Amino acid sequence: MKLVWKLLRQHISIGQLVGFFFANLLGMLIVLLSVQFYQDVKPAFSQEDSFIKNDYLIVSKSISTLGGLTGSTSTFSDGEIGEIKGQTFCKGVGKFTATQYHVSGSFGLSNQPALSTDMFFESVPSEFIDVQAGNWHFDEQEGIVPIILPRSYLAIYNFGFAPSQSLPKITEDVAGMVEMNIAMRGNGQQQIVKGKVVGFSNRLNTILAPEEFIQWSNQKFAPEEDDSPTRLIVQVKNPADEKIMQYFSERGYEIAEDKLDAGKTMFFLRIVSGIVMAIGLLISVLSFYILMLSIYLLVQKNTQKLQNLLLIGYSPAKVSMPYQLLTIGMNAIVLIISLLLLYYVRNYYLDMLWSVFPEMDTSGLTPAILLGAALFAVVSIINIIAVRGKVMKIWKNKE
Repeated sequence: MKLVWKLLRQHISIGQLVGFFFANLLGMLIVLLSVQFYQDVKPAFSQEDSFIKNDYLIVSKSISTLGGLTGSTSTFSDGEIGEIKGQTFCKGVGKFTATQYHVSGSFGLSNQPALSTDMFFESVPSEFIDVQAGNWHFDEQEGIVPIILPRSYLAIYNFGFAPSQSLPKITEDVAGMVEMNIAMRGNGQQQIVKGKVVGFSNRLNTILAPEEFIQWSNQKFAPEEDDSPTRLIVQVKNPADEKIMQYFSERGYEIAEDKLDAGKTMFFLRIVSGIVMAIGLLISVLSFYILMLSIYLLVQKNTQKLQNLLLIGYSPAKVSMPYQLLTIGMNAIVLIISLLLLYYVRNYYLDMLWSVFPEMDTSGLTPAILLGAALFAVVSIINIIAVRGKVMKIWKNKE
């Protein structure tokens, strides 16, 4: 083996090896960085409470300057809801169902004066809620109503109301400990139940309660009232679709513009991210192609010497071994350096991500390590087979 290596390494081009090394390093790093970055930022797009998920629109009917509705009624009929569901841009529609009776609430922390206010509740189907609340149900026997508040309400309280009233600021965890009594009155009846804050929503700017609670309470305290929805939540496929604004404008419906604009922004951001990842994959494929080309050129350059070794009795396996070990060693070094570079680059961009999304959960380097190991195995096997095939072709030709 030593003799074979001494003979073959005389014609190995250092420039070719360096070129192959850096090309492979660049390709490996781009692939690993793309996958790792996607895994790290995916929670910001996919977590249920992520404020980046803005493919949801809040739709209501327009109100004229005189205070009346431009349409004949403020509520949406089943036919109108069915028509929206049938649009090509629509993925789903949920109805806001509001309380139709008088509601007041008093709440406060231990050793703090209780605050009282009139309030209301709304509900939407569970699949449209962006808060993971395992106890999101109402049991009349227990008499405890889980509540989801808009996260903006907490900010208004902490930075507006609390300082002016000399009240303590509260965190989301503390808000879950707030004692709340909900008084319901209507239809000649009155009842008090307990309320418990179980989460805060970025998507829905209303006080949410479970659908079964709204249905039960409306039936008990306002059985004669019309509970047809005045607002809808619509999940769309592409917030940038021009058909959305055109459709709702023609029918006199209003959309929360901030959510539509945010949805458009995130849609284009996803497109740009996809393009960047595609370019990175293309560069990686080209770098792997350069690797194969470099090995082929190296073997081709030493064809005469390989033929001589085969003629004096060396087997194709022994002749191929130095090239195969060379490629495996180079690939291993490339993988290790790529992971080290990825580690430092990841620490850099994670600091920026956490400054924007402080509650974002990130995975470890496991996705990149597994992918790198898979690429190392696949590329090494392909190189080994290619070198062995080339040597076997030379061996057959010399016969």
